[in-house]
Amino acid sequence: MRHLWMIPVAFVTLLVPAVVLAGSGERGIDGVVRAIESRYHVRATKLPFMGLISLVAGRATHEGVNRVRVVEIDSFPGPVDGDELNRIVTEKLGAGWERIIRDTSRKGNEQTLIYAHPEDERIGLMIVDLDGSEMDLVEVSVDPRHLNDEIGKYHHHHDEREEGESD
Repeated sequence: MRHLWMIPVAFVTLLVPAVVLAGSGERGIDGVVRAIESRYHVRATKLPFMGLISLVAGRATHEGVNRVRVVEIDSFPGPVDGDELNRIVTEKLGAGWERIIRDTSRKGNEQTLIYAHPEDERIGLMIVDLDGSEMDLVEVSVDPRHLNDEIGKYHHHHDEREEGESD
């Protein structure tokens, strides 16, 4: 019985470092931004009033789009290795994110990466766009059902006469 006090001490000794190590790696847009700032020695600017803008976007789209976060990096240095940028973003986003688009110019000064992540009934999107010396990062949550309804409004209307005619 004298050594029972060692059980909680051992538990805390093992649990605290595990929690600290697990929580130390930022995920999502924050992790990506920190990694890019560190690797390329740049400074990111979070756009002001994004909370308000996100709220307005949610209301305007009937919650089709919300949780909008935008970060800009001006004066981005020279061309970027597309494989390296892709690796940084993939690692920092973490498990569950899947790249759906990667477009890299031959010179490396224009790159676009788009990742998706399921969020219950919604989809999280992360967009990284490098255009010359400016990089924009956008994280947003969208309702795919609402998106499908909006896209459906813009379908091509066939001439009814063409559909009814036979050759």
